[in-house]
This record gives sequence, structure tokens and C-alpha cells, in this order.
Amino acid sequence: MLGAGGHAKVLLALATALGSKVAGVCDPALAQSGLTHWRGVPVLGSDDALNQFSQDDVALINGIGQVIGSGVRAKVFARFRDRLFHFPPLLHPAAWVAATAELGDGVQIMAGAIVQPDSRVGPNTIINTRASIDHDCQIGADVHVAPGAILCGGVTLGDRVFIASGATVIQGISIGAGAIVGAGAVVVRDLEAGAVLLGTKPRLRPHA
Repeated sequence: MLGAGGHAKVLLALATALGSKVAGVCDPALAQSGLTHWRGVPVLGSDDALNQFSQDDVALINGIGQVIGSGVRAKVFARFRDRLFHFPPLLHPAAWVAATAELGDGVQIMAGAIVQPDSRVGPNTIINTRASIDHDCQIGADVHVAPGAILCGGVTLGDRVFIASGATVIQGISIGAGAIVGAGAVVVRDLEAGAVLLGTKPRLRPHA
């Protein structure tokens, strides 16, 4: 496991649900703290600790979360994949993925998520808790579809797109690379690369 934050906690629970054994965690902050275990998993050190392993002997889990404006998750994935380490797709047993859906390396499908027939999910992408991907969606690399977000049929997402919690993208929409869709937003037209679409503005309750 690479990383030991909140996203890593969820992935550790996912791996446990699959009956997989996590041999250790690599995290610079944990290594500096002197801790020997994290949530019952041995702390191996920083990422350099992987130098002691053969690419044929271990598979990696990218436990670094996808944060808007940060490319750390994508950089870590690319660095270790260039070194020929394998990131297997992780599919929570409480998710549903159609047999004809295609999952790239390192894809993470969380509990309650749905991926419908003939959709393609690119490498290092997160389909988070209860997110719904309908038929024939084409999702690029390093994308995050946050909890409860919905992609209707035939949606196309470029690389590094962030779809925030509770957003809905209607059928046939294309969203360009690096675009951000805010929480609760409804996307009814195509978005160009790098675009930002804000969600519903919160209303403040008036004082009594």
C-alpha cells in the first residue's frame, strides 16, 4: 500500500473484504514518525522501501487520494508503473461491474458503485462509494468520480477529470481533460478541458 491517509483506510478495508493480505504500507510521514505498524499493517518505510522487492513478487495499491489541484496520486502511479510494478484493479464485493466493462490498471471500484455494460474506466481512476456509471461511458486515466456521483449513458470523461459528490452528468456529454464538476452540479452541456462547473450554492439558514 502506498500512502496511509483516509483513502488508504478505505482501500485497506476493501482489500480485507476481498480476503487479500496487505504485506505493508509505504508512507514517508509514518516512516519519520517511527511507527512500526499502521492499522495492523507493517510500516515498511518511505517509497524507497519498495527497492527490496521484485516487481514479480508484489502488487501495489495506490492509497493516495485524489485531491483537486494535486497531481501526487497520478505521479506516484506513473513512477511505479514505469518501474514495471503492477497495480491490479480493485473491485469491492459490494459493487457491481458488468462483464463487458473494461477496467484499466489500478482502477478502484468502491462499495455500492455500479459500472454498466461496455463502459471503459481508464488507469488509476477511482469510482467511489455509490457512484453510478451507466452504459457505454468512456472514462480516462487518473479520474475521480466521487461518492454518489452519476454518469448517464455514453458520457466521455478526459484524463484527470474530477466529478464531485452528488454531481450528475446527463447522457452523451463530453468533459475535457482536467475539468472539475462541483458537488451537486448537473452537467447538461459539454465542458472543455480545464473547465470548472460549480455545484449548487449552499443556502444559509437565517437567524431567528
